[in-house]
Amino acid sequence: MATIDTTADRSRNSGDPIVEMRDTTVQFGMDRGVSRVLDGVSMDIEREEILGIVGESGSGKSMFASALLDAVVPPGELSGEITYHPRDGEPVDVLNLSSEDLRLLRWEEISMVFQGAMSSWNPTLKIKGHFIETLQAHSFDVDEGMERAHQLLSDLYLDSDRVLDSYPHELSGGMKQRALIALSMVLEPEVLVMDEPTAALDLLMQRSILKLLKEVKEKYEITLIFITHDLPLVAELADRLAVMYAFEFVEVGSTDDILSGASHPYTRALLNSTPNLSTSVNTMTAIEGSSPDPVDTPEGCSYHPRCSLATEDCRTTAPDFHDSGPGHLTACYHWQDAADEIPFNREISNPDDSSVSSISSDVRPRRDPDEEPVLELEDLEVHFGMNEGLFNFWRESQTVRAVDGISLTIPENESVALIGESGCGKTTFGKTAIGLQRPTGGSVKYRGQDIWDANDGTGKIDIAWRNIRRALQIIHQDPGSSLNPNKRVEHLLNIPLKKWQRELNHEDRRARILGMLEHVGMSPPEDYANRFPHQLSGGEKQRVALIRALLMNPDVILADESISALDVSLRIEMMDLFLELQNQFNTSFIFISHDLSNARYLTEKSDGLIGIMYLGELVEIGPAKQIIEDPRHPYTKALRWATPDLLPDNDEGEMPMTKIDIPDPKDPPSGCRFHTRCPEAREACARESPEPIEANPEQHVACFREDDTHEYWQSEPWSEEKAADKAASGAQADD
Repeated sequence: MATIDTTADRSRNSGDPIVEMRDTTVQFGMDRGVSRVLDGVSMDIEREEILGIVGESGSGKSMFASALLDAVVPPGELSGEITYHPRDGEPVDVLNLSSEDLRLLRWEEISMVFQGAMSSWNPTLKIKGHFIETLQAHSFDVDEGMERAHQLLSDLYLDSDRVLDSYPHELSGGMKQRALIALSMVLEPEVLVMDEPTAALDLLMQRSILKLLKEVKEKYEITLIFITHDLPLVAELADRLAVMYAFEFVEVGSTDDILSGASHPYTRALLNSTPNLSTSVNTMTAIEGSSPDPVDTPEGCSYHPRCSLATEDCRTTAPDFHDSGPGHLTACYHWQDAADEIPFNREISNPDDSSVSSISSDVRPRRDPDEEPVLELEDLEVHFGMNEGLFNFWRESQTVRAVDGISLTIPENESVALIGESGCGKTTFGKTAIGLQRPTGGSVKYRGQDIWDANDGTGKIDIAWRNIRRALQIIHQDPGSSLNPNKRVEHLLNIPLKKWQRELNHEDRRARILGMLEHVGMSPPEDYANRFPHQLSGGEKQRVALIRALLMNPDVILADESISALDVSLRIEMMDLFLELQNQFNTSFIFISHDLSNARYLTEKSDGLIGIMYLGELVEIGPAKQIIEDPRHPYTKALRWATPDLLPDNDEGEMPMTKIDIPDPKDPPSGCRFHTRCPEAREACARESPEPIEANPEQHVACFREDDTHEYWQSEPWSEEKAADKAASGAQADD
């Protein structure tokens, strides 16, 4: 394995490491051999730097974090050297500490924020109780510690009194994650390790937390280690990047050097396979092949089976690190040739006003307006009553307007991507569109047939409910939970064929299943057909879920966050498969996502639409190119700002919102629901809800700023303070 030369020049705080790792290995004994999940890693982590650790799932990133804290669980075996250098005092040999000293080190010197904030909280204990419990366990002064807790929560833009007095379930995902960051820092650690801390959050919350982390890091002078599979995200934050592949580091350097001049073939391929907004969708390419098995890693360079530059040396002997620039180290024999062999596919796009206007003027109709739509959704409403039930009889009922008055027409072979924060109604709208949720208002028609009339047996029925149910299908966000773990793949795929194509015999069904498995790249198909779901990777499970939906010959498929759990290196490959099968089967797709880069790739390549949802309403919809390059609604602009970019030094400026947290959907703001977070809001926005306006051909925007004659332009700027004063004056008048 490659060993980093610690005497090499560093890009930041050279010569002042806070943690040193030498030849650190983690391995597990298994029936089929030794699984080495961290392979002789050496690394210096500099004091007060932000180090980003990136790589595909299963590359060893989380095991690197566990090793740092000597927290590898049995039967794992950790070996090597890990030395912690406190600001004052002697170096600490982490792997030879007593249990008590190790317990104190983990919170007081090196703390960690785990992936999935909800699982880190005791649901029966208020947030304040977690802070007190932590302070008492480490014999810290509780009063002083709680003062620090209040300050940390305030620094993270939270109402400290409200948060501390809440149970975990009473906070949003972003609030829980920020509270967890505050808890991890309450004992004043020197190092904060963050393992996928924003993976489950929306783009706006991710970007907001990254900005807050920069501020907190500077104020409290801590060292941050940020672990993620999302390279564009960490590139916004990190001083240095360390790229992991097959349980070891393959390239380390400053963020700018890695993004603009990566010299390892894997790093360059990873950058080229990452969906983003700066690259032409026609030049993004997936990485061929798959990551190695930890029990059977290749001899020599572990990347050589996937590398176009591989030679005999690569296949037999692992390369050492080469100095490819100041503080830039690359474990590759051919680092000088990588740029020519694997050129970057990124394009710098800074359109001026004239080019933006040409985007709008050149738009041609994408579909025949006289073509019969597959789905017609008219004035769709889905309202949920809260506090209903026997024990809530005397409480005032509240209504969540999950979907509130959306109309949309979906023709054949259409792609519509719905984007928005969690809780904005995307999934509810999608499930209502395909008949999995009954609307409380409006109508859903499949080829002219009201689907709920067909279900209830009322009115004129031209298409039976059974046929509608077959024609409208779903692929769930987590394919693993939708596949029976006790059944083999062939059995799972046989079910729709037996139900909907009864004329097929066993041999015909098997031939069709094997053909589809082969078609989606699961070869040899006989092997995959005989596997159980737990024997499949995440991408393979998603392929099985896609095949199962397509075997019913549907007209519309709802793909609910269907690629969000995949590595960025796999997303292009999976989205290309969606698009290929869409053309082959003439299927329309409704994609649900919180990632604008993924939505752009899917819809721009298929000539589809991107719809922006906010608190149950569709605030903007249009062709992908117009939404990305000429967003009109302030909320769309905020989502565009929040999308990480792969171009170094591409600062998008300050956050284009006045608040981080989305309002409570049980009590949405009056008028335009975005006005409480909108920097362009005026008093007219608080009084009246805007109707969609055609800003450009096929681009509709629900914003008063698109109407030059609206009273918005004469009204005063809106502010929360003014609104509070007006509400207080009204209350006094009532008294």
